[in-house]
Amino acid sequence: MQSGLISRGFEEFFQGGERLPKTHQQTGRAWAASELRQKSWEDLHKLWYLVLKERNVLASQNEEAKRLGVHAEAFTNKSRVIKCKKSMARIKTVLNERRLAWEEAQKLSAEQNKKTVTEKSPDVVDNGEAKAPPSSESTASGSEANSTTATV
Repeated sequence: MQSGLISRGFEEFFQGGERLPKTHQQTGRAWAASELRQKSWEDLHKLWYLVLKERNVLASQNEEAKRLGVHAEAFTNKSRVIKCKKSMARIKTVLNERRLAWEEAQKLSAEQNKKTVTEKSPDVVDNGEAKAPPSSESTASGSEANSTTATV
């Protein structure tokens, strides 16, 4: 496979089109949660799928090594698998932190809106029930009401 071509489908499960890497590749470290907290929502999702893809490549390599009967001492990518798992767990942690913060903000916003509505409306008592508006019968006595209707 040429390096200039874009791999599609099944080829994506093999690194560089090889069943097993011929040389040990130096890899980086797992992502730190502090670094992930600075990423946008979209970047975290893209990173999740990149790490998932890497994990699938590593799983394919492990299965291929088993199929070919390669000894564990000769081929291992366990440290890379651990880095992928740590990164994925940290991404989930950061997304969960954001979800909890969003839920708390929604709760505070709802409480603030309820408080604002209560302060603006004098017809609402503290327990949330509306006060009855004064009726015309309670303000006028019966004789005044009768005299007004009699003159009309």
